[in-house]
Amino acid sequence: MKEVYSIKEAISKIEHYCAYQERCHTEVEQKLRTMKMDSEEIDEIIAHLIGSNFLNESRFACSFARGKHRIKHWGRVRIVNELKFRNITTYNINLALKEIPQEEYTATFDTVSERQWETIRETNILKKRKKFCDYLLRRGFESNLVYEKVKEFESTE
Repeated sequence: MKEVYSIKEAISKIEHYCAYQERCHTEVEQKLRTMKMDSEEIDEIIAHLIGSNFLNESRFACSFARGKHRIKHWGRVRIVNELKFRNITTYNINLALKEIPQEEYTATFDTVSERQWETIRETNILKKRKKFCDYLLRRGFESNLVYEKVKEFESTE
């Protein structure tokens, strides 16, 4: 990677970076810092990217929520925390959560929880229950859903 970029070169490089995959403002800012751009240049470039629709926080949040839910099977809690970590506004987080239909969310939760319950080879029911709950909570599913599901599975065993 070369040391110094002109604003034009930086814009061209960062446009490609944003076109490849949706990015949030924080990621773009970090990338520009690694390119040794100063704060004024970063502000100018980010303004250009927003104006040219390369950078759109709402679009990023929605795409992030859909992808993490469908591909990684994350629950709402984890998605919200990850978006907050990326400095996404509450408005955009709420918009992103609407991208996941309730039926799809429930179906994913059921599939993930059934698969997990079946894979835990633990004879001690309390340990099995703890492993199951820890896994789903780490995945970001709501605790009330997890505890209802564990009761449901225990009653069928």
